Amino acid sequence: MAMNERVSVIMPSYNTGRMICESIDSVLSQTYQDLELLISDDHSSDDETISILKAYAQKDERVKVFFLDANKGAGVARNNSISHATGRYIAFCDSDDRWLPEKLEKQLAFMKEKDCCLCFSSYYTCNYKGDVIGKVIAPKTLTLSQEKRDNKIGCLTAIYDTAKHGKFYMPTIRKRQDWVLFLSILKKCGKAYAVQEPLAIYRKVPGSISSNKINLIKYNAKVYKEAFGYSNFMAYMYLSVFFFPTYFKKKFQTWLNNHKRTSV
Repeated sequence: MAMNERVSVIMPSYNTGRMICESIDSVLSQTYQDLELLISDDHSSDDETISILKAYAQKDERVKVFFLDANKGAGVARNNSISHATGRYIAFCDSDDRWLPEKLEKQLAFMKEKDCCLCFSSYYTCNYKGDVIGKVIAPKTLTLSQEKRDNKIGCLTAIYDTAKHGKFYMPTIRKRQDWVLFLSILKKCGKAYAVQEPLAIYRKVPGSISSNKINLIKYNAKVYKEAFGYSNFMAYMYLSVFFFPTYFKKKFQTWLNNHKRTSV
């Protein structure tokens, strides 16, 4: 029997309203059609989001929606979807981000060429209205030691192959749970490979946890405690010595890359 080649797309949702329509449509309109979209709603209080999710589940059998009974964070929502995934490949797309039409087709071909477990890509950034404002270039390859210094994988571009080492789940910390996931996968497979072409669009939302840089420091420290068992002191020491220099170097490089006007 041929191995299942389906892609299980993991999408958490919480009060995203009509933005989620763009995200869902970008997944369902992929040129690679053997997929399922598993959406776990993190107890939205927005009736519009709930109505939209129910409507998509009714009109497309590839969409499966799960409504959580309490707000527990994106990590819990993603894990719930992963537990129901039936595909060989696990991919991620948040409910305010978008994929370009050939994302899955190009990444899966690239993964077969490299025979790799974890793949990611470059991506565009857009503002709240959806206008493209920048581009993030992914490194061609990534090792555990490199990823440990700073997360270089855009979650909306990541795909991993469960045929290699089985399913991986995220910790339940409120932020940076995707970084811990990638570290866990790299502990097993050793190296990730990236498609240099931008294949997705990340939306920068004002007021989000990721936009609060001071608040993010504590979540970054939690990554080292969660993934490597570091003490509080060691976690902040690693942040100071390794994370911050790498992070600011990455941000400066991104600024240089975006000095020229980008377009999709």
